[in-house]
Amino acid sequence: MTRDARDARNPPTLPIEAIGSHPEFRHLSSIEGVRIDLRYASPNNFVGRDLYSPIDCAWLHRDAAEGLARAVQWLKSERSDLRLLVLDALRPQRAQEALWERLQGTDLLMYLANPVRGSIHSFGMAVDITITNSQGEELDMGTPFDDLSALSHPKLEIDHLAKHLISEQQISHRALLREAMQQGGFAGISTEWWHFDHGDRDQVRAGYTRIL
Repeated sequence: MTRDARDARNPPTLPIEAIGSHPEFRHLSSIEGVRIDLRYASPNNFVGRDLYSPIDCAWLHRDAAEGLARAVQWLKSERSDLRLLVLDALRPQRAQEALWERLQGTDLLMYLANPVRGSIHSFGMAVDITITNSQGEELDMGTPFDDLSALSHPKLEIDHLAKHLISEQQISHRALLREAMQQGGFAGISTEWWHFDHGDRDQVRAGYTRIL
């Protein structure tokens, strides 16, 4: 059955434990030149605990994986000293639910997709990503990953620059990341410099397999 023929009200689902044998998904380790440091597979994230282990979440849908491979190659051709570092990729529904529960009663819920509707991460069609230098150090983007504040909002960069809250170099680093990801068919969002979707969100939710 093609994606167009699937019932948008009942998109297919798959347990994360079965993803390795599913032809629609590709492991990040198969993408040459990309670095991997999944922050939700460690306590190094805003909730301060490992949400993934022992599950391997270093996966993307093959459409997004192919796009990421193109982004990697573009960056290599433009700046051979730099590499992309994936901070989050496939986020199972169960992990999205845990994050949603963690932020209940706070004003930070705006940064998360309601798990009832589904995060694009849960379809393997979104990545959180940054750039590292030749020593493996992350470029300064003005805020760390998962800094859930206005300073992380790309739409406010010009205002932040005028107020000396962010530097021209930090904006340049973000712009380079956006350009690399656009070369792979990804689109950023207005509130997180690190987050990129591959494909229209409504179409992804309607026709791609959601990982539970």
